[in-house]
Amino acid sequence: MEEIRKRFIQGFFILIALVYVGRLFYLQVIDETYKLDAENNAIRQLVQVPFRGLVYDRNKKLIVSNTVVYDLYVTPKKARVADTLRFCQIFGMTRPEFDSLTHLARIYSPVRPSLMLRQLSREDYARVQDAMVDYPGFHFQVSALRTYDWKGMANALGYVGEISPERLLKQEESGDDYYGQGDYVGVTGLERYYEEDLRGERGIKYVMVNSRGVEKGAYKGGALDKSPISGKSLMTSIDIDLQAYADSLMQHKVGSVVAIEPSTGEILAMVSAPTYDPSLLSGRTYSKYFQTLNLNPMHPLLNRPPSAYYRPGSTFKIIQALVALQMGAIVPSTGFGHGGSPIQCSHNHPVASDIQKAIQFSCNPYFYQTYKRIIYNNSETNVFKKSAIGLQKWDDMVAKFGIGQSLEIDLPNEKKGKLPDLALYDKMYGGPLRWKFSNIASNSIGEGEIIVNPLKMANIAAIVANRGWYIRPHLVRGVGKAGEIEEKYKQKISVDIDRRHFETVIGGMVAAVNNGTVSGDGRMSDIQMCGKTGTSQNRHGENHSIFMAFAPRENPKIAIAVFVENAGSGGAHAAPIASLCIEKYIKRHSDRKAIETKWMNKGYPLNIIRTAPPKTDTKTTLTVKKDSVVQKVDEEIFFTSPQTTLPLMGAEKPNTIKIPMKPRK
Repeated sequence: MEEIRKRFIQGFFILIALVYVGRLFYLQVIDETYKLDAENNAIRQLVQVPFRGLVYDRNKKLIVSNTVVYDLYVTPKKARVADTLRFCQIFGMTRPEFDSLTHLARIYSPVRPSLMLRQLSREDYARVQDAMVDYPGFHFQVSALRTYDWKGMANALGYVGEISPERLLKQEESGDDYYGQGDYVGVTGLERYYEEDLRGERGIKYVMVNSRGVEKGAYKGGALDKSPISGKSLMTSIDIDLQAYADSLMQHKVGSVVAIEPSTGEILAMVSAPTYDPSLLSGRTYSKYFQTLNLNPMHPLLNRPPSAYYRPGSTFKIIQALVALQMGAIVPSTGFGHGGSPIQCSHNHPVASDIQKAIQFSCNPYFYQTYKRIIYNNSETNVFKKSAIGLQKWDDMVAKFGIGQSLEIDLPNEKKGKLPDLALYDKMYGGPLRWKFSNIASNSIGEGEIIVNPLKMANIAAIVANRGWYIRPHLVRGVGKAGEIEEKYKQKISVDIDRRHFETVIGGMVAAVNNGTVSGDGRMSDIQMCGKTGTSQNRHGENHSIFMAFAPRENPKIAIAVFVENAGSGGAHAAPIASLCIEKYIKRHSDRKAIETKWMNKGYPLNIIRTAPPKTDTKTTLTVKKDSVVQKVDEEIFFTSPQTTLPLMGAEKPNTIKIPMKPRK
């Protein structure tokens, strides 16, 4: 027994010795890592940044590509500059700029490369190459500059910019090490949403250098090098010809155009006006132009389709009609006169004897009475409880259309909007059972507390075109060679309204276009457009013009929503733009050249007043100007005044300035 124990102990120590010997053999003979570290003074490791993926439209037309450029990096501990003035002359910088950049590099890391100058052209790189032998510690890396073959769609595409310190910190916290200081990443739009697909995989190149830092060739013939892998390309659903056409129709205007293919949820065009030239935010001009664009009171950097807030106005009557029909609050033949409604009709028309005529003429009293029936369509006798029960049922049905919900489009910064609920009104009126139908009646015509964005209204047009379902709107129909997209962009979502009710409502939309609230410029003789006009209230100038539609009536090919700020009625201003876009997409040209020219050149006064908001103290008092309206919501003050606000520039509450009520530290 003692002999067995002795042999076991001997065997154990022999095994440990063999493990150590094996590990030493691996590290010294097989693994090159430590050898590379030891030879660090003679071998330079260069990270090779891959080209970002390309972006195409639905017809394989190239939208975004890359141009080769060169970035200059400095490693402070190795850097030697005998003649600073000559260095500055070679690279076209001032001495203060040189001092500032090298100082920042030392702060970042004395031993790690830090970006000094970015995106030198091929010509600039060739010009300075011979001089680099005099400046050890400096080296170039090949990079790429985003190049735009089309000038439109800038807001949806987004832009690429230098990674922020906050994003670098988040990367470190997550344990990732892909990005370093000075790297470019997608900041907004598709560039950000599909960043991991577009960025590709980085490569590594080992280069031998002499004592002065001059490259002498590849280490081991490049056997240890890893080539970069370019990012995956995006095949978008955008029709770039339609996009460019819609952009031209929205010049001189503020607003949005969103067009969707109803059967797939693919976005055909997404216009945010005013926009900007995307090449301005690509390359060394970024800092100069970003500040200019960011300070522009027209907010060209705001991607209005998913992010701007508006009240839907009368376009919301389509949802109101469908909900009422499904609930049984009305039937197709239900008629209402103008009496008994505090909301008067803005159109001079005969009494709406049925729902189709109410849609045709956008009758406010009709939808006031309809909404009243929806809210009071329950057995409760107490008017306050009755209103609460009715609103909850209405909320549940309207939410299925995406109102107050995220549609989960493949873009960052989508806003949900607002669907007023019990909690909101309880807070507004000081508690439950303190409000009733008369307090919320403005919801009946798409005003009140209902807030939407243009993307949502285009999706509603697609829901009606499909007679009751939709696929989440998305801008990319395929990623990479395989052309895969997220599963959620393939699934049909039902709004749980019977198809027969959609046919009833569509009849009213046809009548609205052919002989209702749509002006002559918005009508086409050979394409049946089904639409609904809307006018969103704006207390700081003309109302905002809205129009949603789809075409043709049977087997629809396109659904669209147009928002034009400060323009007036939807039928007179937004509808012509929508009809021209529909004609362009279906026929690939427009036969109405005079109308096309008219709306391309049409502009509207924007009524922008560039004045500072009123000041608040450090507690809870608020100083406002005379005739201003003050409302407290969610522990914040929303202040509305013609003298101090910018109209509907994507603020959370339209036409308001948000003033914090907590003391500043």
